[in-house]
Amino acid sequence: MASSLTCTGMIWALLSFLSAATSCVGFFMPYWLWGSQLGKPVSFGTFRRCSYPVHDESRQMMVMVEECGRYASFQGIPSAEWRICTIVTGLGCGLLLLVALTALMGCCVSELISRTVGRVAGGIQFLGGLLIGSGCALYPLGWDSEEVRQTCGYISGQFDLGKCEIGWAYYCTGAGAAAAMLLCTWLACFSGKKQKHYPY
Repeated sequence: MASSLTCTGMIWALLSFLSAATSCVGFFMPYWLWGSQLGKPVSFGTFRRCSYPVHDESRQMMVMVEECGRYASFQGIPSAEWRICTIVTGLGCGLLLLVALTALMGCCVSELISRTVGRVAGGIQFLGGLLIGSGCALYPLGWDSEEVRQTCGYISGQFDLGKCEIGWAYYCTGAGAAAAMLLCTWLACFSGKKQKHYPY
């Protein structure tokens, strides 16, 4: 089976897939921020949440429903910053996935990835990593929303966690973006083989 990638390109394809998968898994998981409410653990992502309070009519009190899910609507996301973060990070993950799948196809299809295509792919990865990094930077701006303050002891604010802590999914998303921007972008420049010039 012919490949359009150099040896460096093979490493680039593997790293592209790993960085895209890491960022996408981190983005989808609702474990960007950890806290507790009514004695139960609570976690937030950009568009998902685990454990939420509901009013129990029979006992006339607030109880925690311990399950994870998306917010009912886009407007239901607690802050405008988190809504922007969701869009920006989602776009970045989409770009990284697109390049990763193209790179993997380049392992099997001859003349799919030339040096020029590799450099363009690297540029797209840099943009994707930059978008995800921007999303990660925007996320702390939403820590002053009412939902987060309820969970973090009413002492959280922008860039102030209060009693909460950052979860593994936040680090996972950021690490995937950093790998895409720093490693993959550089390797992409050496990934494609020089194209053959045919006489016809």
